[in-house]
Amino acid sequence: MKSEIVDISDFGAVGDGTADSSKAFLKAWNFVCSREIGNGVRVIFVPENQTFLLHPVTFNGPCKAKEIKFLIMGRIISPVSPKTWEGLDQAKWLTFYKVSGLKIKDSGEIDGRGWGWWNQSCRDHPRLEGCTSLAPTAMIFESCKTSSLSQVRLINSSQTHVLIRGTDGFIVDHVKITAPETSPNIDGIHIISASNIFIRNSIIGTGDDCVSIGDHTTNIHISHVKCGPGHGISIGSLGRSGNVVQVQNTRVNTVTFKGTTNGARIKTWQVGKGYFRGVMFENLFFNSVKNPIIIDQNYCNVRGACKELETGVQIRDVVYRNLWGTSSTEVAITLNCSRSVSVRNQTHSKHNLEA
Repeated sequence: MKSEIVDISDFGAVGDGTADSSKAFLKAWNFVCSREIGNGVRVIFVPENQTFLLHPVTFNGPCKAKEIKFLIMGRIISPVSPKTWEGLDQAKWLTFYKVSGLKIKDSGEIDGRGWGWWNQSCRDHPRLEGCTSLAPTAMIFESCKTSSLSQVRLINSSQTHVLIRGTDGFIVDHVKITAPETSPNIDGIHIISASNIFIRNSIIGTGDDCVSIGDHTTNIHISHVKCGPGHGISIGSLGRSGNVVQVQNTRVNTVTFKGTTNGARIKTWQVGKGYFRGVMFENLFFNSVKNPIIIDQNYCNVRGACKELETGVQIRDVVYRNLWGTSSTEVAITLNCSRSVSVRNQTHSKHNLEA
C-alpha cells in the first residue's frame, strides 16, 4: 500500500515550544485531507525531540484520503493562559471533526498544561470573580468513523483529556493519561452519543473519572485498564435534564482500580426517563477503593437531600462477576435504588471484597 509522508516542519511548524504552530499544522492537515491517493495512506509526521505550541484548532473532514495517520513522535503543548481562548469556544483545544479512517499514534506527548484553568476553577475557587466551570478538552473526536488513538501520552488537560462524541467505531489502545489527583473535574475519557467504542490496554489516573459514559451510547467495551487516582469508571450521570436516556451494551472487563474514590459506578437522576440496559462488570480488582460498587438511581445536586420521585431511568440486566480486592471504607457495595423504577435482573457472583 502506497504511503505519502508529510512533515509538519515543511509547512512552517517551529518546534521551539514558544512559536504558535497551529496554522502550520492546519496547512499540513488541509494538504493531506484534500488529496486523494487511491488506496494509499496519508501520513502527517510530528518529529521527535521537538515541542510544538498549538493554539485552539479544528481539523475538519471529511477527507478525500481513505486513511490518515497522524504520527506524533514529538511533544504538542497548549497555551497556559485562558486568555488565549477569548472570543473562541473555551471547551475545545484540539478537535477532529467528521474524519474517517484517522489513526493517531506513536510515542509522543500531548500536554494540556491546564494549571491556568485549574487556578480559576469555580470548584476550587468559588469566591474568585470570573471563575470558570468550563475549560478546554484536550482532544475531541466528533462525528468521526473508524478511527483510533494509540500509544501516545496525554497529560494535564484543562478539563477532559479525550472526548468521543457522535462517533461510530473508535479504538483507544495503549494510551497513558495522567493529571494530578487534585485537578478539578479532569476526566480521562468521556463518551457520549457514540457506538462501538473500545478502550483497552491503557493507564488512566486523573482528578475525576478515568472513563465516563454518557447518554445515547451503544456497544462500549473497556478492558485491561489500570485506573487511579480518580473517581473510577462511571456510567452517567444520566437523565439530568429530564431527558429520555438510551444506553445499552456496556462491557467493563479486567480493570484494576487503585486508590480511587469509586470503582464501577452507575448514577442516574430521578427526573430522567428512558432506559439503561445490558452492562457487565467482570474481573475487576480493587486496591483500597472507597466505594468499589455503586448503583445510585437517586443522584442529585446535594447527595441524599432530594425528595424521592416516581420517575427515573429504568436499569436492567446488570451483571457483576468475579470482583475482588479491598475497600478503604466499611461499605464495599452501595445500592441506592429507586422504589418506583427499580433495577431489574441484577446478578452478583464470585465476589471477594474486604474492608
